[in-house]
Amino acid sequence: MSKVYRPYQPEQSELLPPSPREWLPEEHLAYFILDTVKELELKPLLEKYERELRGYPPYHPRMLVGLLLYGYCVGVASSRRLEKRAYEDVAFRIIAAGQHPDHTAIAEFRRRHLKELSGLFVQMLALCQKAGLVKLGHVALDGTKLKANASKQGDELRAMSLKDWMARRLRTKKGRAVYARRKAVAEAPFGQIKQVRGFRQLLLRGLAKARGEWALICLTHNLLKLHRAMVAA
Repeated sequence: MSKVYRPYQPEQSELLPPSPREWLPEEHLAYFILDTVKELELKPLLEKYERELRGYPPYHPRMLVGLLLYGYCVGVASSRRLEKRAYEDVAFRIIAAGQHPDHTAIAEFRRRHLKELSGLFVQMLALCQKAGLVKLGHVALDGTKLKANASKQGDELRAMSLKDWMARRLRTKKGRAVYARRKAVAEAPFGQIKQVRGFRQLLLRGLAKARGEWALICLTHNLLKLHRAMVAA
């Protein structure tokens, strides 16, 4: 008598297309992001598209926002890696609704709408505050460092300038008082961002773009925090 196995026919087509809501566990982060993106106010971003009535229909902005948010949540920020995941990763395919934006479209969307994307940080912070996960107030930064996407020479010049500026601030009474507050500030978020999610270098160049990308990283840190709280509730 031969061993009986469960049916396995990878080449057989589904008789009825399964719902994407059945592909992953109900509380998966991908579904949470889909639901969250529906609630985000994207009017400033969408208005740019409404003014452009010519040309081939673009990818839906909410899909690309969801793709970027999920990517940053799981440590995938490169547009080429995002393009690949949209083909190979079930969660990314669910968010993209089976579409496959190439890396050029993803990178251009992030570049063009970085200001609006980083502005979502405030909306996410409000959601966390509503859920009782954060308190708004004074924030002190520790000495954490993320490499910039720049030349070695320019990076060294900026680092030296920042060091001199910081040393000057610490010689003042106010500067010493602010720096002393870091002893009471939890540094876990920096560990989670750098070690768990793998963000040890920014992709975008230029101070304004670096600030925008850092806002995206912090936004998705709060998004993960909110998701964990919802799952635990």
